Amino acid sequence: MTGHEGLIGSFLLKRLKQRGDRPILLVDKRSGNSINELDKFEIKEKIDLFIHFGAFCKINKTIENPDLAFEDNVLATYKVLEFCRKNKIPKIIFTSSSRVLEPEKNPYTASKIYGEELVKAYSQCYNIEYVIIRPSTVYGPFNDLTSRLIDIFILNALKGGEIKIYGDENKTLDFTYVDDFVDGILLAMNTKNEEFDISAGEMVNISKLADMIITLAGNGVKKFYPPEIAQPQEVELDITKIKKLGYVPKVFIEDGLKKTFKWYKENFEEILKTRK
Repeated sequence: MTGHEGLIGSFLLKRLKQRGDRPILLVDKRSGNSINELDKFEIKEKIDLFIHFGAFCKINKTIENPDLAFEDNVLATYKVLEFCRKNKIPKIIFTSSSRVLEPEKNPYTASKIYGEELVKAYSQCYNIEYVIIRPSTVYGPFNDLTSRLIDIFILNALKGGEIKIYGDENKTLDFTYVDDFVDGILLAMNTKNEEFDISAGEMVNISKLADMIITLAGNGVKKFYPPEIAQPQEVELDITKIKKLGYVPKVFIEDGLKKTFKWYKENFEEILKTRK
C-alpha cells in the first residue's frame, strides 16, 4: 500500500487491519521511503492486492510546477504497475480524482487521467485486475499535511485569519467524510475492472461552509478572490453506481464538519507544531 500515512490511507489501513487483512509492504514519503524506489524492495510473500493512494494532489501547486504531477503521479503510478507486473500481483486499487470528470484540465487532472488509462492498459496487456476510485474532497479528524480545503479553512479560522474563497458566492464542492469514503472503498474492492465515484452526493456552497466554520471558531473572516486557474466552480458527483453496491453516506457536511472541527480545536497546538 502506498500513502498509508495520509488522511485516507491511514483510515483505510486501520479498517483493513481490523477485519484481518495483513499489510506486507507500506510505502509513504512520510515514512522515509519513496514509490519511485519500489524496485528496490524484494517481495518473498504472495500479495493479493496493491492499494495505491500515494500522490501529489494540490492542483494549484502542479500548475506552478508541473514536475510535481509527473514525478509523484505519472512516474509513480508507472512504478507501481511495473511492481505489480514483476511480482505477479493480480489486482490494484488506483485512486484517481473526481476532478477528471470536470471540463477544467491541468497537470494534476492530466496525471490522473494518464493513471487511469495506464491501469487499464496493464489490465489488458498483463491481466492485472483493477478498481479505479475517484474521491471528492475527503475530510475528517486528522492532521492533514496535504492541506485540503477544510483543513485550511479550520486552521485559518482558529488562528483568526482569512478564509479565502477562490470564486464567488455560488461556488460549490461535494465533500466526503473519511469514514464514509472508506466504506465505499471496501465495497468497491470486491469488484474488478470497474470505476467508482465516491462522495456524500450533496452539493455544498463554499461560502456557507466558511460561515459555518467561522461560527464554530468564533473567529476568522471570509474573503473572496478570483477563481484559480483551471479549477471547477461547481462540483457534484453522481454516486448512483457505488450506491448499487450498498454504499450509503452516513455523515453529511453539518455533522462531519462539527466532528472535524472539534478534533482540530482539541489538537490545535500540536497541529501547529507540524506546520511550517
